[in-house]
Amino acid sequence: MANPTRFGQGEAKLRAMHKADYPGGVVVDPTPITAGEEVTVFYDGLLGKESGQVYLHYGFGAHNKWRAVQNIPMEKTGWGWVSDVEMPDTEGRFNFCFKDGAEHWDNNNGFNWSFEIHNGGQRY
Repeated sequence: MANPTRFGQGEAKLRAMHKADYPGGVVVDPTPITAGEEVTVFYDGLLGKESGQVYLHYGFGAHNKWRAVQNIPMEKTGWGWVSDVEMPDTEGRFNFCFKDGAEHWDNNNGFNWSFEIHNGGQRY
């Protein structure tokens, strides 16, 4: 069973993600992340303040051995940058950072961002 969003839908969701003011300006919703589900990545960090394009650079697996690595352009909104990403059907980790068109990176001070992907079962 998928996890419900904590932030709502549409523009209200983006506004709420912006107002959450999480460290680095990064919010992932919903969390925890369930395998096979779509998540929204919101970014209002160091990059993209002036102009240009921000890209979500992401992959799956161990923090030092990403697989299925992709760069996707994020959509600029009035509150920050946003992308939706489909999670793989297996457990693991979702790792990501951000870059702009000039190859400036925001990688969380070298640690990137990383979230566990669970199988949807409950643990007791």
